[in-house]
Amino acid sequence: MHKLAKASDIVFFLLPVIMALVFTTLILILSDASPLAAYGHILAGAFENANKWADVATAWVPLVLCSAGLLATFTAGQWNIGVEGQIILGAVGATWVARNASLGSGGAPSAPLIALLLLAGMVGGALWGALAGALKTFGQVHEIFAGMGLNFVAAGLTNYLIFVPWRPPDGATMSGTDPFPIAATLPRLGTLRVTPLSVILAVVAIAGVFVALRGTLWGLKLKAIGKSAHAAFLMGVSTDRNILLSFAVCGALAGLAGAIQASGVYRRLIPQISGGYGNLALLVVLLSRIQAPWVPLIAFFFAAVGVGSPRLELRLGLDSSLGGVLETVVVLFVLLSQGARQRFEETRTVRNE
Repeated sequence: MHKLAKASDIVFFLLPVIMALVFTTLILILSDASPLAAYGHILAGAFENANKWADVATAWVPLVLCSAGLLATFTAGQWNIGVEGQIILGAVGATWVARNASLGSGGAPSAPLIALLLLAGMVGGALWGALAGALKTFGQVHEIFAGMGLNFVAAGLTNYLIFVPWRPPDGATMSGTDPFPIAATLPRLGTLRVTPLSVILAVVAIAGVFVALRGTLWGLKLKAIGKSAHAAFLMGVSTDRNILLSFAVCGALAGLAGAIQASGVYRRLIPQISGGYGNLALLVVLLSRIQAPWVPLIAFFFAAVGVGSPRLELRLGLDSSLGGVLETVVVLFVLLSQGARQRFEETRTVRNE
């Protein structure tokens, strides 16, 4: 019986990946493109040199940070769709500090200013996340609608700030605000785009969430709420407070991602500062089955496909959105596989009884 369970685990793990590759291969064949050439260009586009590796790491950081936060809300049974807005508010908070703080050391990054900047990003994201949680717990607004609405508000606020009060002296453009002073930028690894501090923060965040959800009383409470909020309440768990806290934690980590995007990647506030990482993180967490150890690996896959896909258009004349097709198809088949696995396990349990 144990061997059968182990074999089924392997089958249900590999099957969706194989099916996604088969589906994408059929699309490539119908487009008169070589599947091997297409996959080869995606890999080459992501890993052909140090700059590409750095770009993958740069995309990996916000995915891991947002996914780490989403693990908390998903564990509590909350669909936090507002991560995009929480990233944006984190970037706004970081930009405010970069524009107004007097700390710094002229032509070099300032550690106190960077710490204040990252903290402001976390506070901005946490407040925006807590607002979504408050709308759910006190306003009876479903978290999906609350999150989506706040995403639009955050995007509108960013555009207003860029085009009105934070407008550059030579006129506002979609390029964003004036560049941050050097003192307010995260130091990069030589000439590469990646910032080592951001990678360290992402690793610490996912490790911290893993420990919190697996080995603390708070994590146990979130799991109880996720299973049945009413039953958890009857057992004495403060459901509203813990749901609010899960949203605030998620917002803080998403806000940290936004602060890193603003100070480390773009070094300014731009209209599309979130880069879609909040929505992509939802897929990462779904694929991980809310298991923190899988998040870094799955996020790495998404980051590599995202960085490597534009090469398809340059070399094969294919639309770079094919990479997005591959990502979403993998998610679709994983969800189908999870449903099939649940049905398989239920059937096996009934037969054993």
